[in-house]
This record gives sequence, C-alpha cells and structure tokens, in this order.
Amino acid sequence: MLSIPLAELPADFRARALRWAAQFSHCAYFEPNGQAYPEGPFDQLLGVAPAAPDAPRTLDELREWLPRPQDGAPRLGFLTYDLKNEIEDLDSDNPSGLDWPTLHFFHPQTWLIWRPETLELHGFTDGVLTTILATELPDWPAPAVPAFTPRMPKADYLRAVESVREDILNGEVYELNLCQEFYAEGVQLDPVDVFLRLNAASPAPFAGFFRHESHFLLCASPERFLAHSAPVIVSQPIKGTIRRGNTPAEDEQQRLALLHDEKERAENLMIVDLVRNDLARVAQTGTVQVPELFGLYPFRHVWQMISTVTAELRPGVDLPDVLRATFPMGSMTGAPKIRAMQLIEHYETARRGLYSGSIGYAWPDGAFEFNVVIRSLQYRPDTGYLSFQVGSAITYDSDPEREYAECLLKARAILDMLGAVVAE
Repeated sequence: MLSIPLAELPADFRARALRWAAQFSHCAYFEPNGQAYPEGPFDQLLGVAPAAPDAPRTLDELREWLPRPQDGAPRLGFLTYDLKNEIEDLDSDNPSGLDWPTLHFFHPQTWLIWRPETLELHGFTDGVLTTILATELPDWPAPAVPAFTPRMPKADYLRAVESVREDILNGEVYELNLCQEFYAEGVQLDPVDVFLRLNAASPAPFAGFFRHESHFLLCASPERFLAHSAPVIVSQPIKGTIRRGNTPAEDEQQRLALLHDEKERAENLMIVDLVRNDLARVAQTGTVQVPELFGLYPFRHVWQMISTVTAELRPGVDLPDVLRATFPMGSMTGAPKIRAMQLIEHYETARRGLYSGSIGYAWPDGAFEFNVVIRSLQYRPDTGYLSFQVGSAITYDSDPEREYAECLLKARAILDMLGAVVAE
C-alpha cells in the first residue's frame, strides 16, 4: 500500500485517475462529492481490473465468490433490476438497447481510496501513480446529442397512470413506481467527460462511474439502497420530490410545501413500511427502527423527502441473504412489491437494465454499501445507444400531468448537461 498526502497531488488528480481507470474493461468509481448525508455518503473509491474471468452472475455464485481471495480488496459490482427474476417468479420481456448482465462483481487489480488527508493505493501499484499523473486530459467540446426519443409517448404514459389508478382502486396495489425510458441512437461521446460534467451539474452523495466491457453507467444518484457495518444495516428510501426555489424565500416555501404534501408523505410512509418488512426478514427480532421519517434534504435541483430505516442483522446473514430479502428496493417498485413488479412489466415499454438497480462495494469483513441507480445515463459506445430513465410513484391521488412533469424535473440535470431535449 502506498499513501500520498492529498496536498501533494494536483487539483485535477481525480479526473486523471478516472481517465486512466476508464481504459480498463472493468472499472468502478464511487464519488461522495463531499455531501453531508445521514449515515454518511459513499466512500471515495476507484478500482480497476483488466479482466474478470471468475465474475459471479447469480446470487448463489456471489455467495461462493465473495470470500476469495483474502487480499483485503473490496468487491466492486452492480445489480440490475432484472435480478428480481432470480429472487421471485418474474420475467422481463420488454425490449432493451443495453443488455447488461444481470449481476456482476469483480476483484480490482488496483484500487485507490481517498482519505481526509491522504490517497491510498492498494494492490498492484508499480508505476500506477506516475501513469495517472502523466495521463492527459483532452479538452472535449460540449457533447452534441440528438433529441431523446421517449420509449413511451406522453399520451401513452398518461393513459398508463390512469390505468394504475384503476388498479389501485381495485385493490391490486397501494402504490406503483412507473418509469419510462428516453433514448438516442448513433451517439458518440466520451463517457469520462460526460460523467464529470454530470457530476459538476448535479453533485450527489452516491454518484458513480462504472464500466463493464462495452457498457458504461454515469450515475448522479442521491439515494442509498443499503449500507452495512456490523451489526447495523441501514436503508434510506427517497419518496417525495419538489423543485428548488429560485430565491431563499421561494426555496423555503417549496420545502414546506413538500413537508406538508399529504400525497408525498403517504408515498414515503408506504415505502418505509415495505422496507421495514423487508429488513425484518433478515433482522434480529425487535431491532427494526425508523430513526428519521420524512427528512427533507436539498440537492442542486430538487428537495427530496428521505426516511431512514435501520436494523441489526441476525448472525450468519450475508450479502446474498440481504439482497434476496430486500431487492429490488421498494422505492423503485411500489407496494405490495411482487404485484407491483408484475404490473410494472405490463405497463412499462422498456427493460430497466441497471436503472433502479444498484452499484456498490463489499469488504471482506462483511461491510457493504449500495446505492439506487437513478439520475443516470447508460451508454454503449460500440452501438451508440444512450439512455436514461425516470419515474414517479403513482397513488390513487396522482394527477397524470403532474406525474409526467415530475419525471421531466428529475431528468432536468441530464438534459441540461447534454444540451439535449426530448422529442415531441
């Protein structure tokens, strides 16, 4: 292990390190952006590997794979939304322009950890620092992206919301998270440059950059899925969104409007109850708690309503056990979860892929941290396919036009950063 004082590194070291790392076919970077967050944000961590020949692709394989090798390295990986099909009797038949593997983890050959005063280099470190410092930073022009095409035209989305409201009236679900994809084809852009632009435009506590061979994820997520530091596990669902105000007075008015919005509070409470029930499946009896309900937190473009649920895991419970009990996260499905996922497959017109899945890292001692993949771009430079998805929670009180406007609000940072629009 090498330790270098941060004061001795250039201001653009992060950008150089990420551009160096993105040359590897397996690259994962987790960025907290210095954000204050209840229970803390991501660690700032970067890991790379030229190959991942033994990578697990199922939860059973993950259980066997996690303990080896015992080298102290983090296990870096992602879970797509389609992992639901391994956990429950479900399927995914909607089209996809991305085709991520369902689950993927790798052991980094080299990994970097940013500490408050130092940078640590681990694993294979010979010449790495010199190579990173020598990495050039091209001066890329602003990305030029054609108008995004909605996979679900607005009129179809509005009809789907009305149909979900009818399902709720009939007792099928209490709440359903309805998502839609916007995509562009033939796009040529530099993933590192676009991630850095997105991160500057919308800094978030659970941001990340992930390369898996020809697939890239550029993520500016504000949401934690799960964090575990023995014996406590934490989940922090987000439900409730409103735009920031243009002045301090208007901003406070918006905050109070979200705080007192009965629909948003009902959405949040339903998902908190779902998360409590999920965690109870792997928790010691009587340890599931809700230390914060309806917390309001400001981000660059929006206020978010965030609740915190904690529990103590039963002895012997491992990461695959926790994922079987909790994945996908309730904030991206609805309640009850299984019926909501069946209806999601019926109403949505695109496979979610890594959207509403998760990226994260697990340590050999059993600690782990995973986000919720939202506010993200998925990109394949080999095909030029660029995609983002957005969604909102539908309840019986939902107004279809308001829900569509909320989707576009959540897409604002991405569209503005790309200088792109949504095709009519």
